[in-house]
Amino acid sequence: MLKDVTGIVLRERDYGDSSKILDVFTKEYGIIGVISKGSKKIKSKLSGVSTKLTYGAFHIYYKEDKLSTLTGVDVINPFINIKTNIINIGFTTYLTELVHQVVKQSIKYEEIFNLFIDSLLKINERFDPLVITNILELKLLTYLGVEPILNKCSCCGNVSDIVTLSSDKNGLLCKKCRTNQKLVDLKTIKYIRMYYYLDISKISKIEMESKIKNQIDDFLTEYYNSHTGLYLNSKKFIDDLKKVNIYV
Repeated sequence: MLKDVTGIVLRERDYGDSSKILDVFTKEYGIIGVISKGSKKIKSKLSGVSTKLTYGAFHIYYKEDKLSTLTGVDVINPFINIKTNIINIGFTTYLTELVHQVVKQSIKYEEIFNLFIDSLLKINERFDPLVITNILELKLLTYLGVEPILNKCSCCGNVSDIVTLSSDKNGLLCKKCRTNQKLVDLKTIKYIRMYYYLDISKISKIEMESKIKNQIDDFLTEYYNSHTGLYLNSKKFIDDLKKVNIYV
């Protein structure tokens, strides 16, 4: 059955001598396998070109639970500012792998798709990729069923005297419940709460101290390690950027 679906290519792999199989994340069906016949031939527009992050309207012969066949794609946004910037490539590679894993554990395809596309659009518009990445990471925890508690103390439920964040204790901690947990800046608590409720598509300006960005990123890294079981090799690139003071 010929269908038009809105999607983005998360992964590609060779198929035979002249074709590719694309993992396309779609609003309608989640991640589907699509064969792009002849895309490796010399005359093909896709010859020698990576199709990853191709975002558009895909025209396919759809086969449920089988490989669909691509007949064409109308690109919505080429993401030029992502594909020509090594730092942006690093962040979006990580987000692509993360989204791929999250979609496997959720059926809320359209919600996750919209969050992912909104994030890529903002990175392509040259907004801080670390901030955008952290916002999406935080929102995706809901779909993994392990979101942190950010509206009260995660131990006693107190809404006042909040002094720090703890990945081990699942979120905010008040002064009474804190033991040996490292203190964070109060602005860090303010901003991570804002991240949770923020509509990514409506971001128009980002101004934040490097210290605050790093504290939020450190918390989310520890939280993912402690609660999700996801260990993605592409995350190492982001961690290495911090080590060489890109975000310090």
